[in-house]
Amino acid sequence: MEGVKIKNLRVIPDERGRLTEILRRDEDLFKGFGQVYVTTAYPGVVKAWHCHQLQTDNLAVISGMAKVVLYDQRPESQTRGEILEVFMGEHRPLLVQVPPGIWHGFKAIGPGEVLVMNCPDRPYNHQQPDELRMDPHAGTIPYKWDRQDG
Repeated sequence: MEGVKIKNLRVIPDERGRLTEILRRDEDLFKGFGQVYVTTAYPGVVKAWHCHQLQTDNLAVISGMAKVVLYDQRPESQTRGEILEVFMGEHRPLLVQVPPGIWHGFKAIGPGEVLVMNCPDRPYNHQQPDELRMDPHAGTIPYKWDRQDG
């Protein structure tokens, strides 16, 4: 999807535990620092849809597994109308960079709570949020959050 970047994260284990570098200021993905926060969802819960006009999100799953879904509704984009599903988390450590104008959200797909970290390039403005929201089940975006068996 145009403008979306996905980075495989390197997990460095040793006898004490493990370390994972997620985002560094000396790499091309770094756009600036706004804040870091963690959001959670219980098994089967969908947190979607939202979109930013200015903000770039950098998402990584810290614990559990999530299905992250992106929808490109930008009029000028070569990938307008496309959906991108990314399964990420403990079993697939990734960073997904979501540029402004991409609708996105996630569903907790494992047996436990999922922890998703975001490091956006702008701090959240409580008085004037840079955020559009849409019901994940309304059908406005052509995507169903149901599990696909078979």
